[in-house]
Amino acid sequence: MKAVTWHGQRDVRVEEVPDPFVQEPTDAVIRVTTTNICGSDLHLYEPLAPFMGVGDVLGHEPMGQVVEVGSECGDLKVGDRVAIPFQISCGHCWMCNQGLYTQCETTQMRDTGMGAQIFGYSKLYGQVPGGQAEYLRVPQAQFTHIRLPEGPSDDRFAYLSDILPTAWQGVEYANVPEGGTLVVLGLGPVGDFACRIAQHKGYRVIGVDMVPERLERVRARGIEVVDLREHEKDLGDAIRDMTSGRGPDSVLEAVGMEAHGSPATTFVQKAAGLLPSAVAAPIQKAAGVDRLNALYSAIDIVRRGGTISLSGVYGGAADPIPMLTLFDKQIALQMGQCNVKRWIPDIMPLLGDDDPLGCDTFATHRVPLSEAPEMYSKFQQKQDGVVKVQLKPEL
Repeated sequence: MKAVTWHGQRDVRVEEVPDPFVQEPTDAVIRVTTTNICGSDLHLYEPLAPFMGVGDVLGHEPMGQVVEVGSECGDLKVGDRVAIPFQISCGHCWMCNQGLYTQCETTQMRDTGMGAQIFGYSKLYGQVPGGQAEYLRVPQAQFTHIRLPEGPSDDRFAYLSDILPTAWQGVEYANVPEGGTLVVLGLGPVGDFACRIAQHKGYRVIGVDMVPERLERVRARGIEVVDLREHEKDLGDAIRDMTSGRGPDSVLEAVGMEAHGSPATTFVQKAAGLLPSAVAAPIQKAAGVDRLNALYSAIDIVRRGGTISLSGVYGGAADPIPMLTLFDKQIALQMGQCNVKRWIPDIMPLLGDDDPLGCDTFATHRVPLSEAPEMYSKFQQKQDGVVKVQLKPEL
C-alpha cells in the first residue's frame, strides 16, 4: 500500500510499505478514506526529529471502513464506518474507567515515561504505524474506534480523531464562567475550532493570530480577533483594553512549541536535530524544545483568578515557568492530551444536518495522498492559505 513516511527533517515521502494485517485478537484493519495532516505532525517534521525513525508511517487523524477484524473486537464488524481516535486505549483499565484514555494502562509507554500509545507519533509513543496511508491496523480496536452513521460525507466526521475533541476539551478545561470571555491564542485548526465551540456555548470569544487567512476565517464567523502583528509588543494591554482592564476569564493556548519567536530555543532544537538521535533526544527533552512565548502571553493576559487551558503540544522539561506570577495571580492551569472518546457524546449531536461548527467547509485543502510532501511544506511555512489539509487515498 502507499503511505506517508518520515525520512528526516522536512523530508516526508509517499512510498510503498507492507499492507497491515490483524496480528492480535483485538486488532482491526480499516481502509482509510480520509486522513488529515495535523499541526502536531509538524513537530515530527522538524523539532522532534530525534525521536523518529526512517520509514515511520505518519498520521493520527484517520477515518474509513473496517475491512478485517480480530476475534475479540466486540461488536465492531467488517463494513462499519469509523473514525479512529489518535490514542490507542483499551477502555477497561483503571485510567480508562476515569475517562483518561490518553493514560491507558494497557498501552501506556512505561519505557519512555509517556502515556498511551499514539498512531504515527514517534518512539516516545510506541512508533505505531500511522494513518496517512491506504490502510491502517488498529490495536485495541474493541474500544479504539468511533462508529459513524452512514450518509453524510467524510468531511462532517473527519475531525473526530483529534482536533475537534481536542478543541472541545480545551474549552471545557478553560472553565469559562457563564457569560464570560475566552481568549484563544493561535487560530490554527484547534484554535479555530475552539473559537467556534466557545461561540456556540455562548461565550464572548477573542481570537489571536498573525496569519491573515486564519484571522479572516474566524472573523467571518462573527468572532472578535486581534492581529498579533499589530500588537506583538503590547498584546496584554490590548486584550485588557477589551476586557474592562482586568483581562479575560480564561485563555486557551493553542500554539505550544510552534510559538513564534524564541530564537535561542529555535537554535537549540535545530542544532540538536543535526546530532545522532541517541545524543539529540535527551537534549530535545530537557534543553529547550519548547518556545514558551504563547504560554507567557497567556499568563500575562488572563485575569487574576482566571484559568489557562493548554491545548498546544509541549515537549521540553527545563524551560523556566514564572511560578511566582502564577501563584500571585491565583491562576488555574489545565492541560493534557485530549481524551477523545470522553467528549464524543457531547460532540456528535452537533454533527447533524445544520452543522453549526462548520465541519463540512472546515478544510482548506483536499488533495490526494500523493501530494502530502508538498502540503507538509506549505502547512509549516503557512503558505497558500493552508489551515487544514485532508488527504484522500482514493483520489
